Amino acid sequence: MKLGFLSAAMLFVASGAMAQHAHSLGSSSETGQSQFAAIAEIVTLLRDDPGTDWAQVDIKALRDHLVDMDNVTTRASVERTVDGMSAAFVVTGDQVVAASIQRMVLAHSPMLQGSSDWAVTAGEIDNGASMLVQVGSDEDLNQVLGLGLFGLMTIGAHHQQHHLMIATGRSPH
Repeated sequence: MKLGFLSAAMLFVASGAMAQHAHSLGSSSETGQSQFAAIAEIVTLLRDDPGTDWAQVDIKALRDHLVDMDNVTTRASVERTVDGMSAAFVVTGDQVVAASIQRMVLAHSPMLQGSSDWAVTAGEIDNGASMLVQVGSDEDLNQVLGLGLFGLMTIGAHHQQHHLMIATGRSPH
């Protein structure tokens, strides 16, 4: 399936409008648990797009990614150190969580760098990954420290497009 960012964004807005319309008619638009809601959002986009190549769709891959997101945000431990204009995050967990950490931190670090003026490097370590964020001002350092690892992982508003790419069998990285 070839779906450009603009088409995906238009479909995303349209699905949101449908959910708002359903809500205004008195029916529920909440799909429940967050991973289920993310999958439901992508399924709606795919079903509404007549160009969807169903042979390429892989909702299990999206589900696996959502499990990684959950493992990192709910089960990982993060230690932060600051040295001058740099913040280092060491993210660790048990064997299952460590694998999720490595996939998530290594994949999202380039996205963070591309969406900011910061130098971002990441690497695998035993039981997880590390991320170093180097900034150029006290204001940026305060932002990085305030957001912490979990806030930094969200920068770039790329997740809906990212999830659509995973679900359609394309590499988002």
